Amino acid sequence: MIKSILITGANNGIGKETARQFAMLNGTEKIYLACRNEEKAKHAKQSLEQSTGKSIFKIVLMDVSNIDSVRSAVKSLTEPIEAIVMNAGGMGGKNPAQKTSDGVSQIFATNVLGHVVLFDEMVKANLLTKVALFAGTEASRGVPKMGMNRPNLKTSSIDEFSSICDSSYFGNEFDPMQAYGLVKYVATMWMSSEARKNPNLRIVTISPGGTKGTAVMDDLPFFSKIMYKYLMMPILMPLMGMVHKLELGAKRFIDGIIDESYKSGVFYGSKEPVLTGSVIDQSTIFADLKNNTFQDNANMAIHKFIKD
Repeated sequence: MIKSILITGANNGIGKETARQFAMLNGTEKIYLACRNEEKAKHAKQSLEQSTGKSIFKIVLMDVSNIDSVRSAVKSLTEPIEAIVMNAGGMGGKNPAQKTSDGVSQIFATNVLGHVVLFDEMVKANLLTKVALFAGTEASRGVPKMGMNRPNLKTSSIDEFSSICDSSYFGNEFDPMQAYGLVKYVATMWMSSEARKNPNLRIVTISPGGTKGTAVMDDLPFFSKIMYKYLMMPILMPLMGMVHKLELGAKRFIDGIIDESYKSGVFYGSKEPVLTGSVIDQSTIFADLKNNTFQDNANMAIHKFIKD
C-alpha cells in the first residue's frame, strides 16, 4: 500500500489521470500535484476533488525545466513521500535544441534534468521512502513502425551521452521526434544506474505506451502537431495497434507503483511491434539497456550539468 505520492505534470493528460486513479485506491492519504502553472494546478485540483469525492490533493509549484524551481519545491515539502511519478515532459517547445542556462537542450531540460534534481534532492533529504517511477517511451528502444530509430551510439561513453544532453550529438540534423527517444533513453539508463545505488528504493521506468489524451506532443511545430493529433493519433495509430485509452496508459503507472513484481532497475514497455497491451522488460528487445557501464556513464553525463 502506498499512502502518499507526488506526480509531476499532474494538471492534465496522463499525470492528472494517474492522480485520479491513485486517489481511488484504498489507503491513499495524500497526492501532491507538481505543476508549473498555479492557475492550471488549482483547476486540476478542483476537478480531481469533484471526480473522486476526495480532498487529498495538495499543489506543489514546480517547473521541471528549471533546477532552482525544483529545489525550491523540494524544500517546501514538510514530510516524507512514499512514491514519485516523474511524468512531466514534452517535445521541448518551439526551440527544443536551444540550450538552457544549465547547458542542456530545452527538450532535455523538460524531460530529464529537473527530474534528476528532484530525485537527488528528495533522496538527499530522506523525503522519498519507497518508489520512484519515470515515464519512459518505447522510442528509447526504437519503434520502426513510427519511424523512430533505435539508439545507435558509437561508444556510449560519458562524453557521448553528454552530447545528447546538450544536443550537439545531432549536429545540424535535429529532429525532435528522434531526439525525444534518445533523451528518454538517457533518462532510462540513469534510472537503472540509480536503482543499483539505492537498493532501499524500488526504481522503475515504465512507458505508458501510445496513449490518447497525453499532452506530450502539444509543443511540436504547428503542422507536425496537427498531423499527429488529427491524423496519426485518431486514425492511423489505432489501425496499427499503436494507441490505447488514457486510462490504460495511466494504469501502467499505477501498476508500476503498487505492484512489487515490477523490478527495480528495469524499463518496462510494450512488446514489439505495438505500443499497447501488456508490458515486458525492454532489455529483451534492446540489450544495451541492461549494460551497467552504459547506465553509469549516462548518470555521470547528466550530473555534469547539475551545479550545487
